[in-house]
Amino acid sequence: MTVLLVDAANVVGSRPDGWWRDRAGATVRLLGRLAQLPGRRVPAPDGESVECAEVVAVVEGRARDVPAPHGLRLVRASGSGDDALAATARALADEGRPVLVVTADRGLRERLPAGTPVAGPGWLLERLDALEVGCA
Repeated sequence: MTVLLVDAANVVGSRPDGWWRDRAGATVRLLGRLAQLPGRRVPAPDGESVECAEVVAVVEGRARDVPAPHGLRLVRASGSGDDALAATARALADEGRPVLVVTADRGLRERLPAGTPVAGPGWLLERLDALEVGCA
C-alpha cells in the first residue's frame, strides 16, 4: 500500500481554470477530491495499479491554512513547499513506506530520495476525473 504525496500547489496550477483568483479555494477543491483516494486502488503511471493507503498533501503560501478534509493529512509548509515535500518524502522513505510523489517540478524531483516514483499532475487529475464519473 502506497502513500500518495501530493505537491498541491503544483497540481492546482496545472489547469488554467481560474485558480489564481482564489488559490486557497482552488486548494480546498483539490483536497476534497483527494479525500476520495485513501483505500482505493487506481491505475498507476506505469500501467499497473496502486492502492492508496494514505494521501499526504503539501500546502503552502495562501493555501497553508486551509482545512484538512477527513482522511487526508496535510503538511503545512511554513516556508518552501518544495523543502517540506522533499523532507516528507525522506521521512516516509526512512519509515520504509512506499511513496508515489505527484509533481511536475523537475527541481523538486531531483531532491527526492533515489528511486522515488513520480507522477505528473495530469496523471492524478485523470484519476480524480475518472472517480467522479465512476470509471476508476
